[in-house]
Amino acid sequence: MARRPTIKDIARQAGVSESAVSFALNDRPGVSQDTRARIRRVAEELGWQPNSAARALSGERSGAVGLVLARPAHTLGVESFFLQLVSGIQEVLSAARTALLFQVVEDIDAECAVYRRWWAERRVDGVIVVDPRTQDPRPELLGQLALPAVAVGSAESSATLSSVRADDAGAMAQVLDHLHGLGHRRIVHIAGLPGLAHTARRMESLRTEAARRGLGPDQVRSVVTDYSDAEGAAATRRVLAEPAPPTALVYDNDVMAVAGSAVAAELGIPVPGRLSIVAWDDSALCRVTHPRLTALVRDTAGFGRLAAGELLAVLAGGPPGVRESERPRLEPRESTAPPAAHTEF
Repeated sequence: MARRPTIKDIARQAGVSESAVSFALNDRPGVSQDTRARIRRVAEELGWQPNSAARALSGERSGAVGLVLARPAHTLGVESFFLQLVSGIQEVLSAARTALLFQVVEDIDAECAVYRRWWAERRVDGVIVVDPRTQDPRPELLGQLALPAVAVGSAESSATLSSVRADDAGAMAQVLDHLHGLGHRRIVHIAGLPGLAHTARRMESLRTEAARRGLGPDQVRSVVTDYSDAEGAAATRRVLAEPAPPTALVYDNDVMAVAGSAVAAELGIPVPGRLSIVAWDDSALCRVTHPRLTALVRDTAGFGRLAAGELLAVLAGGPPGVRESERPRLEPRESTAPPAAHTEF
């Protein structure tokens, strides 16, 4: 294997002392601008990179931030949201020459254990926290560790925790406006994982918006799933088999919406003739399914860029705070229409 270039190699090729190389690469005074530029040019030609472990032990930054996902592994491979989120995060971190340390774990306890280990090993300078819970131990732990963090989807901030969030309530209001305006009065929300803060916000917003329109819990309600296509399909079968089935279904992600559309086709229920479908997150799946699915369009990669930018700002000494992403926009397509006069299945 090729040997990693060292400061000694840079000094030899640049014709300077090792101390001059150290001054130049660490932005310290002691060398002229011309010498500094020559040393950095040689370092780049040799492919030299700082040793993050050594920098951490010396009290400097590690040059990395962490992201841990505590979700069922089988739900991650088919959902586009996290891929787009991570691409946005990576776009900002790459420009800042900051690495992303990524790990998937079984549950929230395992996630907290990862944070403790990373902190003890000085592996990361900060973390991006996803899937805030209604009862969440992570903000307190990160505060105790004094580990800077940005929570994606939270409305809270603290001395060490910033947050970026989407307007879930406003998005749900758009969905209800659309479906209610079409004439739907029996609507079921096929929600995601219970206990997640954004799931709770969406369910609460659904109840509030339904009540504002004079619709009770017997007409508009939520059922929870794990975000997978299997549970989305199972929930669809259950609600469509009820004596008074819904005329419209709102799914918390694109994968469940497509699975629900397939179930309707299997049962001989035309979409949108007798059943309207809305997906929370737009994706290529929504646009290639027949009929194309009405969906909430948002810049998920932009959400990731916002989170990464906020964390880098905090690491640079900025104050933690709450930042709002662009509100999702409902795009009506062929999967929603006024309900049929008779909707018994």
